[in-house]
Amino acid sequence: MFKHIILATDGSAASAHAAQMAVSLARIHGSKLTAVYVADPYPYMGVGEVNPVGFQSYMAAAQEHAAQAHAQVEALCTQGGESIALQVRLVEDVAAASGIVQTALAEGADLILMGSHGRSGIARLMLGSVATKVVAESPVPVLVCR
Repeated sequence: MFKHIILATDGSAASAHAAQMAVSLARIHGSKLTAVYVADPYPYMGVGEVNPVGFQSYMAAAQEHAAQAHAQVEALCTQGGESIALQVRLVEDVAAASGIVQTALAEGADLILMGSHGRSGIARLMLGSVATKVVAESPVPVLVCR
């Protein structure tokens, strides 16, 4: 049923649970799996222009964190029986929800799978939810794992 699954990963516990689900679905359906990590835009753009070292440090940390998140998914893909072919993508300079949806469209995916942090109340109102935004923006079906 699913030929290409996009897994949105950020290395969190919720993301790890979604990764397990994505790998299982990819095995069941014989799907391609692409893990995407979105490095949010540099939060201090005015400072970054004056101090390029800050921007370079920020991006280096984001790239390292993405590599760790992708390594977790890769480990799941090689465990157990049949190994799953995994593509990894690091998307930069775009908000997380937009980067996930844009990657799904560019890759021709037919499912986006992601974790939910399960925030509620004031935290949800103040912080917003990447998962909520992806569900709202995506023309591709989205499976949110809790």
